[in-house]
Amino acid sequence: MPKIVDHAQRREELARVVWDVISRDGIEGVTVRKVADEAGVSVGGLRHYFDSQRGLLLFAAKAMADKVAARITAHLDGDIPGRDRARLMLEELLPLDADRRVDVDVWLACMMRSRYDDALAELQASGFPGERHICRLAVAYACGQPAPERIGDPLGDPRLDRQSARLHTFVDGLTLHAAMYPREFPAEEIRRLLDEELTALLPDPREDLGPPDSTGNQRSHQ
Repeated sequence: MPKIVDHAQRREELARVVWDVISRDGIEGVTVRKVADEAGVSVGGLRHYFDSQRGLLLFAAKAMADKVAARITAHLDGDIPGRDRARLMLEELLPLDADRRVDVDVWLACMMRSRYDDALAELQASGFPGERHICRLAVAYACGQPAPERIGDPLGDPRLDRQSARLHTFVDGLTLHAAMYPREFPAEEIRRLLDEELTALLPDPREDLGPPDSTGNQRSHQ
């Protein structure tokens, strides 16, 4: 009997090989022949799925983004306290273990490549609003506020929406530092810095902040 090939599974396996190559050798190290060799398939067999290096990169980048999104979505279910849910969501963007370090390596490499490679332009266009949405969700859950339903929707309170912009900047900066200097940023240090930022940035949802003053800052009732 002819061998039945699960094409979806094979594409996923190939994407994982590409992620490993990018993490180890950089995005320029991704060639059809190298991926075929490491995946244990022929170049012709690989071209059955991808006809070029650019197609291979684009698929692997999208597959990685979908994988991270699925992990984040999993934290939206269940009875999880708001701040814990916010922290767990944000941790999925940070290089806290071997798998997530590969994710970050791939993401950063593809973002840099997208500046001059039109094949990755769609990924670049969706990256910023997608991450901002995650930060808005984290702020909303942590503060007990309604979460935005769609990417691009701001939080109802402009003050909290500004906090989500600051959180986005912090997470991106921490991601870059941890990726570039892994010895200085082990997992426990990354978590400590994230917890400190959330504590400093987000008000306690039980606290009445009062209306904003003329500068847009909260007025304390004390």
